[in-house]
Amino acid sequence: MIHATWKDRTSVKMVKCIHTNAEKYVVNNMLTAGKTYEVKNETEEFYFVVDNSGHIGGYFKDYFETV
Repeated sequence: MIHATWKDRTSVKMVKCIHTNAEKYVVNNMLTAGKTYEVKNETEEFYFVVDNSGHIGGYFKDYFETV
């Protein structure tokens, strides 16, 4: 259950949100374009970041660029 300790783990890297234009989902509540986020875990498709709510959220990689 790796997700139970993600918040306490060191960040993998930092990414910058480049847009919040989602086709299916509303992400502009949780991400801010231009803001840098800590990546806690990464898969082929998603970054798991500490979002604007202060919790871990999984988002498609196309919203971000590596800093």
